[in-house]
Amino acid sequence: MKAAVLHGKEDIRIEEVPERPLEPGEVRVRIEAALTCGTDLKVYKRGYHAKMLTPPCVFGHELAGVVTETRDVGHGTPGQGWSVGERVVSANSAPCGECFFCGQDQPDLCDDLLFLNGAYAGSIVIPARIAAKNLLRLRPGTSFRDAALTEPLACVVQGIEDLRLHAGEQVLVLGAGPIGLFAVALAKDAGCEVTVAGRGEERLALARRLGATRIVDMAGREDLVDAVRSSLPTTRHDVVFEAVGKPSAWEAAVSLVRKGGRVNLFGGCPGGTSVTFDTTLIHYSNLTLLASFHHTPRTIRRALGWIEAGIVRAADFVDGEAGLTELPELFRSMATGNRAVKTFVDVHR
Repeated sequence: MKAAVLHGKEDIRIEEVPERPLEPGEVRVRIEAALTCGTDLKVYKRGYHAKMLTPPCVFGHELAGVVTETRDVGHGTPGQGWSVGERVVSANSAPCGECFFCGQDQPDLCDDLLFLNGAYAGSIVIPARIAAKNLLRLRPGTSFRDAALTEPLACVVQGIEDLRLHAGEQVLVLGAGPIGLFAVALAKDAGCEVTVAGRGEERLALARRLGATRIVDMAGREDLVDAVRSSLPTTRHDVVFEAVGKPSAWEAAVSLVRKGGRVNLFGGCPGGTSVTFDTTLIHYSNLTLLASFHHTPRTIRRALGWIEAGIVRAADFVDGEAGLTELPELFRSMATGNRAVKTFVDVHR
């Protein structure tokens, strides 16, 4: 089959890759929808990911498709219960269920988190652990494009749940990329008043459609604190959800929340960077700072629930399309400023 293979920094090649035989408990899925992701772009720019993959390797991790082959676990033990023809969505990881963190109900921090990559290909083998814990059946009416949003949405579900939002709270979202826009939709559904500070006319228009009542357009501006305070001088933000992934945005988030407020430093910053916080502000304002990471089997299921309820739809978030052979050029354009929210990749073209 054809697949996108990452060979290193900004080096993607479309190659013929053999389909390996299944091991016990594994499931093969024909990919019907694969989506681009900010994490994949970071991997492309960096050339690797310390936790997830080492080149040369197939990559991409947002996918949905159809089961085409299964293999029982053997030794008289029943298989995972999957059947050829079932429509499914897979998460990109699964926890071990045995380490200290899994025992503390923190499976996103699992010491042996098993990752899955290879969405930019005709098919993918779902490892037995992921097939058992994080491969989900789709309802008959759920589109593959919608379902492929499950994994990134589950990360935001984790972040929003960590913040324990209450109806009527003022939520400020920093960043209007896919993660920030997911946060807008979930915060609005929780009954909050949402403000977004970000860039891009189309992305900000989408933020309004998703329920943001106030917009701070950062076009031509770099100082988040000044931009928000000058645009909304009387607004107190109970919660700030940071979805930019820059140290300056982390620092701005802490400065923009009210006394007693909560901040989720959600966006992952480049490795080796650091931030400076005003300790007096944090202490005497009694701030709560969080930093949510990844997802769990529970939030994967909750995310698919949001999607199948129609609260999050591909029609809002997927605004580009490309064939597999176009993927190298697509990532080059993403690295130089392509402003698409998400791109659907037709892996069979």
